[in-house]
Amino acid sequence: MLSITLSVRNTDTKGAITVEAVNYHDTQGSLIKKYLDEPLQLNPLQSERFIVPQKDNRGGSGATFIVIWKSENPVNPPVVESIMIGTQSQLGISFTSRGVAVEQ
Repeated sequence: MLSITLSVRNTDTKGAITVEAVNYHDTQGSLIKKYLDEPLQLNPLQSERFIVPQKDNRGGSGATFIVIWKSENPVNPPVVESIMIGTQSQLGISFTSRGVAVEQ
């Protein structure tokens, strides 16, 4: 069983970004959870994390996050990365997965 943390990091040193949506989808593409009720501003170099609890296995092996963001001015794109950590007995695993840009 893995716990998943999604990290959204504003990599710009001068400009803010607005995260409009962080949506969690299962392997079939169905929406499981919307993490934001309202837009979230990330100031320069600020980050935010979103957690899927270890016992929540609704996403399946192909779960996906969709992060929608914007900025009023040109900025560096944010880094969106998931960190998966799992432990069972005396074994532990962890790995990361970097997000990729997709067009709407």
